[in-house]
Amino acid sequence: MKYLDEYRDPALARHLLAELRRTATRPWRIIEVCGGQTHTLVRQGIDELLPAGVRMIHGPGCPVCVTPLETLDRAMAIAARPGVILTSFGDMLRVPGTETDLLALRARGSDVRVVYSPMDAVRMAEAQPDHEVVFLAVGLETTAPANALAVRHAARLGLANFSMLVSHVLVPPAMTALLGSPDCEVQAFLAAGHVCAVMGWQEYEPIAARYRVPIVVTGFEPLDLLEGILLAVRQLEGGRHEVENQYTRAVQRPGNAEAQSAVAEVFQVTDRAWRGIGTLPASGLQLTLKYVQFDAARRFRVDGLHPVEDPECIAGAILTGARLPTDCTAHGTRCTPRAPLGAPMVSAEGTCAAFHSAGRTKRSPS
Repeated sequence: MKYLDEYRDPALARHLLAELRRTATRPWRIIEVCGGQTHTLVRQGIDELLPAGVRMIHGPGCPVCVTPLETLDRAMAIAARPGVILTSFGDMLRVPGTETDLLALRARGSDVRVVYSPMDAVRMAEAQPDHEVVFLAVGLETTAPANALAVRHAARLGLANFSMLVSHVLVPPAMTALLGSPDCEVQAFLAAGHVCAVMGWQEYEPIAARYRVPIVVTGFEPLDLLEGILLAVRQLEGGRHEVENQYTRAVQRPGNAEAQSAVAEVFQVTDRAWRGIGTLPASGLQLTLKYVQFDAARRFRVDGLHPVEDPECIAGAILTGARLPTDCTAHGTRCTPRAPLGAPMVSAEGTCAAFHSAGRTKRSPS
């Protein structure tokens, strides 16, 4: 495919791997933040082709996977109410809550619909004024601008029957939480290119300086990731700790000022619970006072939630990179994409789903 095959060129991949082998003289631990990057690394077998000692740690950058169990249970409680249309992206429908998931709830008669944009939900609310339309909004900084614009448009239309159940998470606080852990093995980061296309990379510079870790902004194709890993290893070998941009075709240091302005108008930073990890300070977004009338959590009071994770699921350890999916006794047997125990087996960006689709069912050698 035009403009795509050039980032999957086998000869260039072999060249980058050879350069990596020449450059790496010591063991290094590098974490990729984004689940999309995880899928490319695993699907293409890149993580298994790296020089001995250079290991990729798969991080918590899957927004579907880290959406709190309580938020899912709340969404299902709202969806079960008469007159409510609950909307979200397709992968959210199969993420297990405490007792069920949104897809099963739809099968039992609740009006749960897949949309491809938050604006679809706004248009639905405009067309059906006798229904309450709720959009379950999840994502990293990448999806926040579109969600902000949807709320702003609903306000302009004066829609009283549209609301948003917000579960946005932010990448830098997750990075600092990992680096602050006493068991942290991370020595360098591959930062998510799509997040940086919106936010830029200025907010990563204090993290690189404080924790003395290289951070390389990286794309999602095989050559993007191989070059990003090579840049990180060169910094590690040279004792440098800078923010470097591999994804020059899409990312600039300041990011997208217009998108940032829309997000700042509609959302404000708040503490956020991450599924399997816990509450991280200032790691999420919530609606500002100006738009609080669109907050579904306030509009629909849901009491008596008692979220309970499946005791067999080790999603928290997988999301923090402490364990691999193949460490889980249920992986590929009692937990599959058709019958998942945890969110990382559901999402298109989940680490467990990546390993399963690549046929990795046995424990990788340490």
